[in-house]
Amino acid sequence: MAPLLLLSLLLLLSASPQAQQNITLGSFLTPEGPSSYWLSPSDDFAFGFRPIEGNASSYLLAVWFNKTGDNMVAWYARTSAQEPAPIQVSTGSRLQLTLGGTLSLLDPTSTEVWTPQFVGVAAYATMLDSGNFVLVAADSSTKWETFNDPADTILLTQQITAPKTLRSRIIATDYSNGRFLLNLQNIGVTLYSVAVPSGYQYDPYWSTLGNITKMVFDPMGRVYIALDNGTQINMTSGSVGSATLDPDGVFRQYAYPKKISDLRSQAWSIVSMQPPNICEALQTKIGSGVCGFNSYCTMDGTNNQTTCMCPEQYSFFDEERKYKGCKPDFQPQSCDLDESAAMMQFQLKTAYHVNWPLADYEKYDPITEDQCRQLCLTDCFCAVAMYNDQDQACYKKKLPLSNGNMAGDVHATVLTKLPKNNNAQSQLNESSKWKREKKYWVLGSSLLLGSSVLMVLILIYILVFGKNYTIARKTVQSLQSSSNLGLPLKAFTYAELEDATDRFQEVLGTGASDFGLAKLLRTNQTQTNTGRCGRVDVLVEGDDEAISNLKVVERFVAVALWCLQEDPTMRPTMLKVTQMLDGVAAIPTPADPSSFVRSL
Repeated sequence: MAPLLLLSLLLLLSASPQAQQNITLGSFLTPEGPSSYWLSPSDDFAFGFRPIEGNASSYLLAVWFNKTGDNMVAWYARTSAQEPAPIQVSTGSRLQLTLGGTLSLLDPTSTEVWTPQFVGVAAYATMLDSGNFVLVAADSSTKWETFNDPADTILLTQQITAPKTLRSRIIATDYSNGRFLLNLQNIGVTLYSVAVPSGYQYDPYWSTLGNITKMVFDPMGRVYIALDNGTQINMTSGSVGSATLDPDGVFRQYAYPKKISDLRSQAWSIVSMQPPNICEALQTKIGSGVCGFNSYCTMDGTNNQTTCMCPEQYSFFDEERKYKGCKPDFQPQSCDLDESAAMMQFQLKTAYHVNWPLADYEKYDPITEDQCRQLCLTDCFCAVAMYNDQDQACYKKKLPLSNGNMAGDVHATVLTKLPKNNNAQSQLNESSKWKREKKYWVLGSSLLLGSSVLMVLILIYILVFGKNYTIARKTVQSLQSSSNLGLPLKAFTYAELEDATDRFQEVLGTGASDFGLAKLLRTNQTQTNTGRCGRVDVLVEGDDEAISNLKVVERFVAVALWCLQEDPTMRPTMLKVTQMLDGVAAIPTPADPSSFVRSL
């Protein structure tokens, strides 16, 4: 039993990622299975595929703390664009240290999506206990390292030389580029708020100026900027640590105890941060501030974390992404209301210790508080009014509000415009419902109208072409049926016509092509010789069937003459043709067709 237990333990250990000093050429990692990361010798850090929170099929190529409870990410691969973006890959991807001495990240289609840029080739790679993943040349020189390409965090012993930047995440679980930037330049270190996604830099909210050479996180746990005035920010020793530009724009230093005896109480603690109170430090002329528009920022002194809040009867657009700001839960005041109606429908509620600096669009000085209230209530643009008792000044602010913060040193009276009734949310919901129903009504009406138009077109097609088809069908039937005299048409064979016309020999020419209706339709029949039998009426005299056929032919020829008129306006309609052929309508004497005959 014992040998089997020992064998199982050995198999389990062999299937686990092994800490190793050197990673040889040809080694590779995949997101699935035990070979998804490489460990440092002490197992403190791991390098490899890290699943993204909330999306188990999407991965980062990252370095993370392997022994902390949350496995905090310290580095992740990004694109080499001007605005670097995190690289995410899916199941089936592969990271390989090629035989050619390069590191290559391939997606499931074997397309390379990332490779570090360096000169020369690597002989091996190593994951150090400092959290630095290094590609090493044959002469032991460093070809590339994660310490030289920071994302949002720096680690103990890491040195960053200017120029470099740290870019915050958008939120803790989303590694997309966030709204804050630490910019390390030779003239100083500056913290900016930036626009997402363009990266446009707003006004700086913290800076240290001087002749800077580098930023250092030394082994003693101190983060300091090497500059002439000797500025240093200390950290406790005896801890693994990190310094991160957090999603709220604060650059915090964290410590995590390494003693096993402290296992139950092990957690990250904030040692220092810059700026100490970002809610007061960050005020920009453009942009929303620390929190989103129409919200305000508070600083929790206990855990040194910022919190975003909404004013009364406002709510967040997205509870998970509060930086998007707040929206009113009521219909804002309409500018169509007169002053009396506005006074009846809205009121100003007092709030304390809240301010939205740089959001003023009007100031009155000197003025009383009652006058300030009146001016805001009757102004459809005014969402908040602030009245300062000391200088008797009134400031009007309109939506969206920016740079909101809550602080004890705000002594002005804050007046927030809200509806008087208690069903503000129901009004907004009814409005949203009406908008949705209007959209569906418009869509349904459009479909109904389009269908109606299509049906009308189909009916017109049936009426026009169906009628023409009926008329043509009747015409054919009338020609095939008996005449109005009740006698059938007589059919002649080619031999009979040839014998009657003396082999088609006529004055106007020779051959069958010169025989036809054109000769019979001429006004001067003296030029037409129909054969040796003489005139047609003489041929059919006394033959009732022949006389019937003759009248049908005459009627048909007369109608044909009208249909062949050179002037289109003189030609009869199909209905008129049918009536004339059926004998319902009289056939006027056709015009002389000699011009048409000459064209034959």
